[in-house]
Amino acid sequence: MGQWLAELDGNRITVEVPGSSANLGAGYDCLGMALAITDRIEVEVRVWSRGEVELTVEGEGVGELTNDGENRFVRGLEAALRAARGELPDGLGWRIRMHNQIPLARGLGSSAAATVGGVLAGNTLAGDALSIPEMLRIACEIEGHPDNASAAILGGFVVSTTTATGVEAIRFEAPRDLRAVMFIPELRLSTEAMRAALPTVVPMADAIANLGAVAVGVAGLATGHYGLLSLLTTDRLHEPYRAAVYPQLPAMVAAAREAGALGACLSGAGSTILAFVDSMAGITRVEAALAAAAADTDLVGRIQVVEPRNIGARVVERT
Repeated sequence: MGQWLAELDGNRITVEVPGSSANLGAGYDCLGMALAITDRIEVEVRVWSRGEVELTVEGEGVGELTNDGENRFVRGLEAALRAARGELPDGLGWRIRMHNQIPLARGLGSSAAATVGGVLAGNTLAGDALSIPEMLRIACEIEGHPDNASAAILGGFVVSTTTATGVEAIRFEAPRDLRAVMFIPELRLSTEAMRAALPTVVPMADAIANLGAVAVGVAGLATGHYGLLSLLTTDRLHEPYRAAVYPQLPAMVAAAREAGALGACLSGAGSTILAFVDSMAGITRVEAALAAAAADTDLVGRIQVVEPRNIGARVVERT
């Protein structure tokens, strides 16, 4: 066993990672926004534990997350250590404590937050050997696409894409007064099932409409023209097809828009509905509209208002 790793036995790292909303309507697999709901994770190195993972969870995901090498936090942690230091010895284990505010399987980036948290913790244990682009590449290799992972690492609004050499990601600050009114259903929708609902070919007119919405919408956000959120959040590539699996979706989005939301969309693969507002009066109207539409469509859930978060994943303590 490497001397560097033996010396880490008993070390603890605590990281805090934001949840996120991906796509934001038309920006399928390339846009994301960090949210002020977090997964705070403490990991302790246990060099002589015979590979055991001891996991304690508070908040969202209690009794549901795996306590083995397939846990997304563990995968990110060990992938970062391998990238920085080479192969890991047998017998290396972890004691992990999570305090998680991010609902699972609701399109709010819980998986990406855990993965990014692991990558950040691993990099910290390895002496900050990896750059942010390297950490982002590792997280995206595990996640499969960059939208949530980029927002979790960088914070704010993030535009990202996978290239032949890694991941390109550009962030900019979310505006101070912007809020996300979220209807979080009890209904869970897996990313895999929601991707399976999508066609392999789409009409050229729909592709062109989405390209225009993303181009103008991102330029609008970057220059402070937040009224263009209405255009950005209007999608023709995935939401119409996902409505076949999630029939309440169109009514919920329409209700938020009619109540004066700056824009409304499905968050990630769902099931959360996200609406943008910039005033207390707007919050009140959209909350009422979402509650009424949910009651009309027999969609059980809760409403939560959160700020976008301009701070990405961070180490909060090391002992």
